[in-house]
This record gives sequence, C-alpha cells and structure tokens, in this order.
Amino acid sequence: MLPTGITARIEAGCPIVLGVGAMASLQRAATAHVRKVRSLRATQSLCRRARAAGQRVVFTNGCFDLLHPGHVRYLAAARSLGDLLVVGLNSDSSVRRLKGRGRPVQHEAARAEVLAGLASVDAVVVFADDTPLGLIVALAPDVLAKGADWSADAIVGAAEVKARGGRVVRVELIAGQSTTRLIERAAGHRPARGRAS
Repeated sequence: MLPTGITARIEAGCPIVLGVGAMASLQRAATAHVRKVRSLRATQSLCRRARAAGQRVVFTNGCFDLLHPGHVRYLAAARSLGDLLVVGLNSDSSVRRLKGRGRPVQHEAARAEVLAGLASVDAVVVFADDTPLGLIVALAPDVLAKGADWSADAIVGAAEVKARGGRVVRVELIAGQSTTRLIERAAGHRPARGRAS
C-alpha cells in the first residue's frame, strides 16, 4: 500500500520524487501478488484457515499458458462459487507431456505470476503431475470447478470431492477462446508491409 500523499499525487497526475522508503513501498505494492504463488504446504494451511473461518474453498487447475479473456472469465466464475480460489498450475514438464512440443510458451514462473495478478485468484500452486489428483486430495476443496468442455465423468478428482460432501461444477466457457487458437493465429500472422505489429 502506498502512502496516501503519494497515491493522491499519482491520481492527480502530479510528478513525484520518491525517497528510498517510498521506493521500497512502491516495490512491495508492485509485487504483492507474487505472494499468492505458494507451496503445497502453505496452500494447505491457507485452505485449513479458510475452512475454520467458515469459508468455502474452490479449486481449479490448468496450464494457463497464454492468458486470454476466456481464462479471466472462467476464473472469475470459479471464484464466485466460494470464498477462496486456489489454482493448480501445471508445471512446464507437465504441460510438455500434455500439450506436446513447443509448449508451454511461457515458463511456469511467468504463468504463475500472471495468474496471481488476477483479483479472482487467491492462491496458485504449481504441480508436476499429469493430473491434479494429488493436489485435490491434499487440499480437500469444497468445490471443484472445471470447464464445461470436460464431461462430468472425465473430471479428475470429482469422486474425491463428492465423497467429502463437496460439489463439482462445470463452468461454461467462451466460444472461440483458447491458447491453441492464439498460438495458431500468431504463427500464421504476417504483418502488412511497412506496418509494425
């Protein structure tokens, strides 16, 4: 959080000169979201505290290679299903095994930071397995959210969540939004002569 005087000057469009303390404060504010990227142990603790406070924990997962509006809306919808959204993020090696050569486009630290920057996301935990089953069992979410492109019987962890009394929700996706399509469009894109892209 920036000091009130600095915030007011920035909002007013006034130039500011920052001292060492203010620069440190600005740096902390600019990187605060990175604290949302957590280890499994820290995420388990966060989930326990949330449940003890009567909050519902929502879990979803994915590769989230090139974040697009479909991802943003999907995560906001998942977050609306509870009080705390934990995103399981496939590691680089996991993405390569699932998506093939040339993926991921962004490395896991970059993907995790971008996800953590979203207001809808409360925690990001990277996992190296091909499925999030281990994470789901370890975190014991109250709600498991997955895109509606997954059939109910194909959602990994659904049985485990339901066995604990939780629920599984298939979230509608935005048609035409996918990382694969973005990559294909970018690969086929040829800027017109004389125009910067």
